[in-house]
Amino acid sequence: MYREVFEELGLSPNEAKIYEFLINNREASVPGIAIDIKVDKRNIYDAIPRLLHKGLVYQIAGGKENKYSAVEPAKLLELIREKEARLLNVLPELTEKYKKNSSKEMVYIYKGTEGIKNYLRDALKVGKDLYFIGGKGGWFDKKISEFMTYFLKEAKKKKIKFHHIFDAEVRDKATDILQHLGKEYKFFPPKYSTTGGIAIFGDHIVTFSGLRIKDVSGEGTIAVIVNQELADCYRTWFQFFYDHCKD
Repeated sequence: MYREVFEELGLSPNEAKIYEFLINNREASVPGIAIDIKVDKRNIYDAIPRLLHKGLVYQIAGGKENKYSAVEPAKLLELIREKEARLLNVLPELTEKYKKNSSKEMVYIYKGTEGIKNYLRDALKVGKDLYFIGGKGGWFDKKISEFMTYFLKEAKKKKIKFHHIFDAEVRDKATDILQHLGKEYKFFPPKYSTTGGIAIFGDHIVTFSGLRIKDVSGEGTIAVIVNQELADCYRTWFQFFYDHCKD
């Protein structure tokens, strides 16, 4: 009944079976445990020392054969807290290593609405202004509205500014979104509308497929390139487009 929980907390299947059995039975020997849980005695003998080491089982002194009993279940919570403490101890170092590695050149793919959220989390981590080519107002898709409330709030805290070149349809069908994005926006002429888009921030270039006005496809592909030189090039091209688009 509780074995699945014990396994989720890090016990092996045999350890979970033994501990559950001992919780329900005051004490037992290895042969007695083996018979009840239908596990070979050799596997019980292998698992018992591990449970003793974790402090979940103790050996009862005296008697003709070794018997074991379970330590109270609150010990499980103590083990979790100990693991959390060890993680917190090394987390700053791990985070620093991650930051160093994440600055390297790379290419990767996100998918669908969760991918949209992932790239926006990346943008918050980088903390630089965002530039968009071929914007559709996908941020205001109802499927991600709760996340976008969080994103826009965090972006404001970080003083991230948005610079957009929208497809013409945004001007005709989604002008309500403009009040949330600052004043740096223009529109492509209608004949240049597509279902794709590009976002640039820091050393990231993000390209999208499957976009519609105020809609992000659950099947869309989001390709991410991390390269400072390329990102600078894309920002230069953005500026060319921006300078040649009408207000």
